[in-house]
Amino acid sequence: MTGSRSLATALLRGYLRDRQAVFFTFVFPLMFLVLFGGIFPDEDAPAIEAVRVGDVRLLESMPPAAQTAFDEAFDVSETGDLDAAIEQVRDGDVAMAIEQRGRNIVVHYSEADQVQAAVAQGTLRSFVQAANIAASGQPPAFGFRSERVEDESLETIAFVTPGLLGWAIATSATFGPAVTLVGWRTSKLLRRIRLAPVHTEAVVAARIGVTLLVALLQTVVFIGLAVLVFDLRLTGSWWMAVPLLLCGALSFMAFGLLAGAVSTTVEGATNLVNIFVLPMAFLSGSFFPLDDAPAWLDFVSHLLPLRHLNEGMTDVMVRGQGPEAALVPMAILLGFGVVVAAIASRFFRWEAQ
Repeated sequence: MTGSRSLATALLRGYLRDRQAVFFTFVFPLMFLVLFGGIFPDEDAPAIEAVRVGDVRLLESMPPAAQTAFDEAFDVSETGDLDAAIEQVRDGDVAMAIEQRGRNIVVHYSEADQVQAAVAQGTLRSFVQAANIAASGQPPAFGFRSERVEDESLETIAFVTPGLLGWAIATSATFGPAVTLVGWRTSKLLRRIRLAPVHTEAVVAARIGVTLLVALLQTVVFIGLAVLVFDLRLTGSWWMAVPLLLCGALSFMAFGLLAGAVSTTVEGATNLVNIFVLPMAFLSGSFFPLDDAPAWLDFVSHLLPLRHLNEGMTDVMVRGQGPEAALVPMAILLGFGVVVAAIASRFFRWEAQ
């Protein structure tokens, strides 16, 4: 126990002295949190910019409630020149130009931004249909109301935080063991530890202890900043994110040990970890959601441990689900860690060849 504690203390001190390691463990992921928090503020959707050409009676004869809703949805300017209005649409200055020909509302749009064009046309079409119903004098047969399934207090940062935190944990938990193992082997420190009266279990326990401690510190700093600066509101069984993150750290540490076992230089271990972590972060939805990803890409992402870590944290921190939502991801992460650790043990060697 004393040997394990001494090794853990030495590992932790060496880590804290390495400014580069501290930067990429804490500061670098937090920079992404600040960046995404600033890029995606929790604001209402911007009004659709449009230009009205001449007299469009529909826009002037709406009931007060419909007029208020229209003014919130559209930012409309006026012109009497149809060609100039179409040129504005072509240049991307406005989403559409609106004119009225007899009883028809004519919309001029551009295919350059198909999403914006579809949203603008669909929104305006709903107002036209509402006007037709009002003109008929008959009450609508059906009403429509949408309700968000998540807590309305949730902000955009709540959906960004789990993925970025998972990526930060994966980075620190893989790089630390890989670089340490190769560094100790090349400097022959690993051989001296083997000859010292210290059990192998103590060395492994020290590495695990430091990895879990760093993961806990990352979690506290990351979530603390999100709560204090970006007003993150934790929901559901958010505390289950802690054991889930620890399981993730153990899983990624196993790959770090594998990278350190098969690499002969620190540079080689670093490159191998980079090849594993960075593509996995993108494929697991740490930076961008995978809702619209192709089926094959979604299948591949579910083979990666980080995808399960991200989804588990999102379930308990954002979607308000109970503790059971984290159990399956925890089991998958631990299973991945056991398999990779077994492979790493086959390649492990005390001395450089």
